[in-house]
Amino acid sequence: MKIIITGSSGFIGENLSTFLKKEGYTICQVSLRDADWKTYLPKSAEAIIHLAGKAHDTKNTSNPDEYYKVNRDLTIALFNEFLNSEIKEFFYFSSVKAAADSVSGILTEDENANPMTHYGKSKVEAEKYILSQDLPEGKKVYVIRPCMIHGPGNKGNLNLLYKIVEKGLPWPLATFHNQRSFLGIDNLNYLIHQMFLKQNLPSGIYNFADDKALSTNELIEVVNKALGKKSKFWNISKSLLEKTAFLGDKLKLPLNSERLKKLTESYVVSNQKIKVVLGIEKLPFSAEEGLIKTIKSFQKEK
Repeated sequence: MKIIITGSSGFIGENLSTFLKKEGYTICQVSLRDADWKTYLPKSAEAIIHLAGKAHDTKNTSNPDEYYKVNRDLTIALFNEFLNSEIKEFFYFSSVKAAADSVSGILTEDENANPMTHYGKSKVEAEKYILSQDLPEGKKVYVIRPCMIHGPGNKGNLNLLYKIVEKGLPWPLATFHNQRSFLGIDNLNYLIHQMFLKQNLPSGIYNFADDKALSTNELIEVVNKALGKKSKFWNISKSLLEKTAFLGDKLKLPLNSERLKKLTESYVVSNQKIKVVLGIEKLPFSAEEGLIKTIKSFQKEK
């Protein structure tokens, strides 16, 4: 089975390509950075997995137009090539941020999309175009909305937590109580593979997330467990931390308003739809198992 993957040099692309090759798939890597990508895009393959995109810049220094040129316009151009090809399936990796920047309950695929950032807006505009097109007979389209993805080789906000725990510092945001969904790269790979194996999988939007959401305090405990340390928590007042984060915005400090929000807000994502259509009761790796694997990889990189 031949699969075309864009963005194969990124974290998800490298891991997914490696996984699918081990499962016997033939991977064709296509770079959309090449202005002539249309000329060498294979017209016959079983599927396209479109991973390439401009990631969310939490420092807010990116030109907003870049999000739309990459996340929307390039996606539309690639999808139009798909429509005029013999390729049967199109997987578009969007984001839960295309649906909502904040969640009060549990995010499902039925959420009325209302992103506030240019990143989210560019993603949802690409989604709307894809889902509005009439598909030729035999073609399927899957919009994948993953939550925060992690795994060996991808640090992000988890690296900040790792550094705090590694240095023996107490976690200073213990007064915040939240629940967040994560997605281990191994569970992501598993779900994509199962989607290929499933016959007559309906087109549509599918959230990807681990089975269990964790609070940041629970996450700190997982990091400590991975490092063989005892958890330390520091109950600093929320108002003081929010003022410090505001100062971080001005002085470009590690703790800024965007990072504080990411570390303390609740964002729970339901994965029930994809599990039901695939007939899966639970994912192969628990949230804790995936996170421990990620954290332990940081030690090996030192």
